[in-house]
Amino acid sequence: MQPPLITKSPEILGGIPVFYGTRVPVQNLIDYLAGGDTLDEFLDDFPTVSREQAIRFLEAIRHGIDIEGTH
Repeated sequence: MQPPLITKSPEILGGIPVFYGTRVPVQNLIDYLAGGDTLDEFLDDFPTVSREQAIRFLEAIRHGIDIEGTH
């Protein structure tokens, strides 16, 4: 079984969805990619997010999976 993908908690950044086990908002990845940065640049800047987490998140978005249900 895979670990949760994202989590939301009022104690972590006021409940903004973050990658599980980190304090990195998932929106940061979207913003990086939308701004023309690469996945590697994002991962370099946010080393607490694993490549697997980032790819799982992007695949979930691509396939319309309910990522909110994975925490």
